[in-house]
Amino acid sequence: MTEVLHFHDERCLEVAAAGGKGASLARMAGLGLPVPPGFAIHASSLVAALPDDGAELRAVLADDDHARAAGRAVAMVAGLELPAGLSEAITAAYAALGEDAEVAVRSSACAEDSEAASFAGQQETYLHVRGADAVLRRVRDCWASFFSERALFYRAQKGSLEDLDMAVVVQRMVAADVAGVLFTIDPTRGRKDRMVVEAVFGLGEAVVSGQVTPDHYVLARDGRVKRVNLTTQPHKVVRHADGGVHEEPLDEAAGAARTVSDEQLAALADLGRDLQERMGVPQDIEWAIEGGELFVLQARPVTT
Repeated sequence: MTEVLHFHDERCLEVAAAGGKGASLARMAGLGLPVPPGFAIHASSLVAALPDDGAELRAVLADDDHARAAGRAVAMVAGLELPAGLSEAITAAYAALGEDAEVAVRSSACAEDSEAASFAGQQETYLHVRGADAVLRRVRDCWASFFSERALFYRAQKGSLEDLDMAVVVQRMVAADVAGVLFTIDPTRGRKDRMVVEAVFGLGEAVVSGQVTPDHYVLARDGRVKRVNLTTQPHKVVRHADGGVHEEPLDEAAGAARTVSDEQLAALADLGRDLQERMGVPQDIEWAIEGGELFVLQARPVTT
């Protein structure tokens, strides 16, 4: 078993190895889409790091009291020491992204981002992580988040608590000027002749987490703007000089400005049509623009 899979590695296309998020990124990178470089840590690495192949952890998860099970499971995983071989492989892959590169470390469960159910938001993401030691620490934190009370409750409804496979994606950060999400159909009205874009200044985490009400754009499939609803954004989420992120206040004029131009919306529509055609189903796409350049950060089938 190869513990680290780069996006260009064919094995990274396998959901069972790279999780839903990792496999999606590998596929988009293989199609030549503008995906920031990165790698996935194999989904079986967590079990391999456990001293008994996960037997004790599975026994803990069998407890019907999810709060008690979550507390014990998170403590077990948070205290793990990564095997030397895995630590070395992650450190080498991180170094290949550039000296002291800032990266996002994201959970990538094998059952997530499917058409049946999206597990998005059930596990943790860490942004602007810098340095090999910090990356290793956040990998363990991502594993632990797979066993939070919220995640266990959701998995009990949608999947199996016996599943211990959790991949982790490490990807070069985009220092976004503007970011958001693109739905290649209208997800609330189910209209296939429309696309919906939500956008904020700074990192898209403000949209995904619900911290900020985004600008809302409705597009025809050819990219023509049909409707615009602008909001005044009180702050944007940006990188912190010491790592991680923080909220930077915006004055009223800056916060009320339009986030994306008609030309940028047309480019997003082009991207959305292309990706939906290649993937075969409507897509929920996380994107970012840095210095005028558009990047795809994540994509999954639209779920309702």
